[in-house]
Amino acid sequence: MKRLISVAVASVALAGGQVQASVSDDDFAQLKADFTAMAQRLNALEAENANLREISESTVTELDVAQTELAAVVQGNSASSWAERIKVKGDFRYRYEEIDVEGKDNRERNRIRARAALIASLPSNTEVALGIATGGDDPVSTNQTLGGGGSTKDVRLDLAYFKWNATDNIYLTAGKMKNSFYKPQKSALLWDSDYNPEGIGAGWSSNHFFVTFAGNTLESDGKRDNQQFSWGLQGGVKFDLGSVSLTTGLGYYDIPTKGKTSFYGDDDDFFGNSFECSDHDDLSTCVYKYDYEEVEVFANLGMSIFDMPLNLFADFVQNQDADEFDTGYIVGAKLGKASGRGTWQVAYQYQDLEKDAVLGLLSDSDFAGGGTDGKGHRLIGAYGLNKRWNLGFTWFIDNEAGEGNLDEPLSYDRFMIDTVFKY
Repeated sequence: MKRLISVAVASVALAGGQVQASVSDDDFAQLKADFTAMAQRLNALEAENANLREISESTVTELDVAQTELAAVVQGNSASSWAERIKVKGDFRYRYEEIDVEGKDNRERNRIRARAALIASLPSNTEVALGIATGGDDPVSTNQTLGGGGSTKDVRLDLAYFKWNATDNIYLTAGKMKNSFYKPQKSALLWDSDYNPEGIGAGWSSNHFFVTFAGNTLESDGKRDNQQFSWGLQGGVKFDLGSVSLTTGLGYYDIPTKGKTSFYGDDDDFFGNSFECSDHDDLSTCVYKYDYEEVEVFANLGMSIFDMPLNLFADFVQNQDADEFDTGYIVGAKLGKASGRGTWQVAYQYQDLEKDAVLGLLSDSDFAGGGTDGKGHRLIGAYGLNKRWNLGFTWFIDNEAGEGNLDEPLSYDRFMIDTVFKY
């Protein structure tokens, strides 16, 4: 552009003599002034155009930066959203235990338990969970005994369920799920702590009341002779009486097992319950003698003493179908709570569970050798090393097993030391 202007001005200057011959001095001066003004205007336009190009290049660069930053924000939000929707939780326990059963050699063993679960929060207040755990197919134990020359250990499906929170107070769930029935101080009188029922469940709760329903199956396949569906309904109240809290309630559980073969283990594995066989030489003909129509009454009284929580509890059950040996109960006290560094707890329990009070397959797998038909004492203690690491022990003292099934009950003692990590 500058070159064009220079050429034009030079042409005017060279032609000045000829033009001046035919044009007056005033007109020629005006013509030169017009050319000069045009040159200045063109220079200004060129400078403005260069500035616009610089601004445009800067805008493009800023736009690229903005797009990069936006992509990073979107990616960060996506990762944050995933972290908010997916929760991972679990625990690991290392256990040493010693078992002393009358008439048998003492037994020592080291065991581990590892559990992990993914819980996904979905739209419409719904969650879906998948959990795995060590152990075999035992419905009431996820322990794995160490040994076998360092052999690899089994890991099985432990949880697989969905849960829909219809409102803040009402839920519906189905699958292989956590046991939703209230258990005072985690009492295992009816249900072992590792038992995860399979079926459907629902519940409602408010500030002072709760109701829980479950429909569970011990065998759902119609091709099996022992196909069986059970159900249970539990309700309770919760009150705060000043510095004292009280939770109490009732439960009814209908488990129709009469005439059914064993659900787990060998043909004659009834875990302390009464059974009968049409052919004593053929264990496959052995079946449960009773149904388990269990009526439960429970209570937990909580208070504070020496600035520490104290809980007194009781759990009672009676089977309406059995003719004898049909009741069971547990009473106990717990002081303190191991919930952080330097915190501790100690508890004492006494339990008496007759052989046909509950379905032995699902009750405590540790007390008096597991199942029903046992009574005795239990002492428990734990100390918090930090918020997620506890060290504890459980001592089953003077347990007696087999009062209803043996001529003389056997003495059964068990001592366990646990270190537990939660995440």
